[in-house]
Amino acid sequence: MGSRGLARQGWVTGIMMVLPYTLFFLLFSLFPILYGLRVSFYDWSLLGDKEFIGFLNYTTLLQDEEFRDNLLHTVLFTIVSVPLICGVGLLLAVLIHGIRRGQAFFRAAVFMPYVLSVSVISSIWVIFLQPYSGLFNQILRTLGIINSEIFWLSEPMLAWASIIMSTIWWTVGFVFVLFLAGLQDIPTSFYEAGQIEGANRWQTFWHITFPSLSRITILVVVLQTIASFKIFGQSKLITGGGPAGATKTVVFSIYENGFQTFQMGYASAIAFVLMIVILVISVLQTLILRKFES
Repeated sequence: MGSRGLARQGWVTGIMMVLPYTLFFLLFSLFPILYGLRVSFYDWSLLGDKEFIGFLNYTTLLQDEEFRDNLLHTVLFTIVSVPLICGVGLLLAVLIHGIRRGQAFFRAAVFMPYVLSVSVISSIWVIFLQPYSGLFNQILRTLGIINSEIFWLSEPMLAWASIIMSTIWWTVGFVFVLFLAGLQDIPTSFYEAGQIEGANRWQTFWHITFPSLSRITILVVVLQTIASFKIFGQSKLITGGGPAGATKTVVFSIYENGFQTFQMGYASAIAFVLMIVILVISVLQTLILRKFES
């Protein structure tokens, strides 16, 4: 077989290897996205006729006060939760990376909640947050911090604090694993050079460890921001969107309009606005973080 035959065989092999994923992507990702975009231009109800209305869903969306409130809730949750999750994940990775004995146990303990479903996580935290029998109130009462019961899910600020705490406990394992992998890739010669220069632990972390994790940090921040903008399960299952809609998010709006009132066109418009917001913020984050990296 000549060189042309080998090249042709290589092309055929390559195409056959990527074809299953390409078909899967077209069928289950690209086609639903394009179909959803089409639906967003219709007054599309499961219980009625479908009428083309152009950009009316999008103009209505911009005037929808409830959507603006839910978008604000989502943005504030992202601003608060992303630094906390990334910070806690980095801290745990640094601490456990320095452990010589039992490291496997601690790695498994941190990562274990991440393999659970959001329904299981939410059920656990609802039990923890009960006002009279919940674990949190019992601990605080035992320590003498509180004298009366705290109703975690009845006040907006406490409800959001509960959602953030549950989200950190659930997702920090993923961030932890990424940072731990980055720590293991840092050459020991860097730390040896720091010891020769007389650097203490904080100086070693700030001038060696953290800069060496810059690429991992960019990845973690972008992925966690995308995940935070898509928050729904915790809000739905822990607080039910309450109290008085204070913990509803953008995806909660999609769920209500799409699966409760069956306004599929309006729900699709919300979904595409959310996609554009996530795309813009992710690109800006990547550019800004890479600028700091350089």
